Amino acid sequence: SSQMCATSNETLTDKNPISESIHKHAGPELRDELLKLKGCRTGEAKMTKGFSLAARFIIHTVGPKYKAKYRTAAESSLYSCYRNVMQLAKEQAMVSVAFCVVSTGKRGYPLEDATHIAFRTVRRFLENHGESIETVVFAVTDVEEPTYRKLLPLYYPRSEVEERVSLPLIPADIGNSEGEPVVPERQIRIAEKPGSLEDDSEEDTLDSHLGQVGTHAFARMEGDVDKQRKLILQGQLSDATMQKQHQRNYNRWLCRARAEDLSDIAALKALYQTGVDIYGRTVMVLVGRNVPVNLIDMEKALLYFIHVMDHITVKEYVMVYFHTLTEERNHLDSEFLKKLYEIVDAKFKNNLKAFYFVHPSFRSKVSTWFFTTFSVSGLKEKVHHIENLRQLFSCILPEQIDIPPFVLDYDARYSRDYPD
Repeated sequence: SSQMCATSNETLTDKNPISESIHKHAGPELRDELLKLKGCRTGEAKMTKGFSLAARFIIHTVGPKYKAKYRTAAESSLYSCYRNVMQLAKEQAMVSVAFCVVSTGKRGYPLEDATHIAFRTVRRFLENHGESIETVVFAVTDVEEPTYRKLLPLYYPRSEVEERVSLPLIPADIGNSEGEPVVPERQIRIAEKPGSLEDDSEEDTLDSHLGQVGTHAFARMEGDVDKQRKLILQGQLSDATMQKQHQRNYNRWLCRARAEDLSDIAALKALYQTGVDIYGRTVMVLVGRNVPVNLIDMEKALLYFIHVMDHITVKEYVMVYFHTLTEERNHLDSEFLKKLYEIVDAKFKNNLKAFYFVHPSFRSKVSTWFFTTFSVSGLKEKVHHIENLRQLFSCILPEQIDIPPFVLDYDARYSRDYPD
């Protein structure tokens, strides 16, 4: 159950030595399979069978084109390439992964910088989610090998001596706990809000100390569950215990989402990942008109949302909701939205940095204002009403977002009625 990573362009037709070699050994069926995928965005990863290759699967990813001016976006995209490949490997219960070097050839990413991102992203993933993965192979050329050999001990030391020698050589910026690049300007902007009550530093310290206890069965033993529920009802349980119960509940939903056949919901094309915004954050698109609320099982829709969003929300992301030409039958009721908000993991809320509400009607503006003010605390300042696509493109470049044709038509016809 092994898989290998191939790097390509957004149409998955790139001619590079690695891709050509994979196509040659996998056979002509691979080309036919790639046509069905309808391309792949920068930072995304898509999977095909391995066909005649020894590997059972091939994961295709598109690395960023490097420009020093847009370094932050390139770092975030390259991180996403490695992170999304590992995520797919885990979801498919793979035990081994072979990586080629992403983005350093004609896409121009400096080899040493790219190698740091590759090593630390894979290392963090193995630390946090790598229970089932036994082997990771980095397949390199003679040109790349010296850099890989030089940096490998920094992230994967083989002895305590090697670790001590490598420690001073590790860069100051090694990203967050997932290995994702951290943007200092963005951190400052978030932290500068006066009167914020979001200072969790003490809790974090406590959590990090508790984290040392261990994750084996004995370390996780808890008391009488019924007694705990009774205490919750009486309002006597601590926040930490309630968070743990909430996490357990979310994990149950996530397991169901991964086990259930959700292909009918996926076929609606109502929720999908595109590129990144101008700050390098992942962009998720929700198309209101593609949600036939009265025809589909809304619980399955909830499961599909959790399934798609779980690995996206481990890092900062934004949502773009196209309200364009939605009718009564497309409107999600506030009870469904509240249920969704109550179930999802804390990372969904904390890492959502903006919700762009495109082509809102007056009625939808009133309902989102009501919902964000009275139902979901902390969401109101993240919601932005976007009257036309020109406004949206000031936050997300046009080539970084797939927009349904009917939205483009509507915008061309009516956006001139709105001021910028």
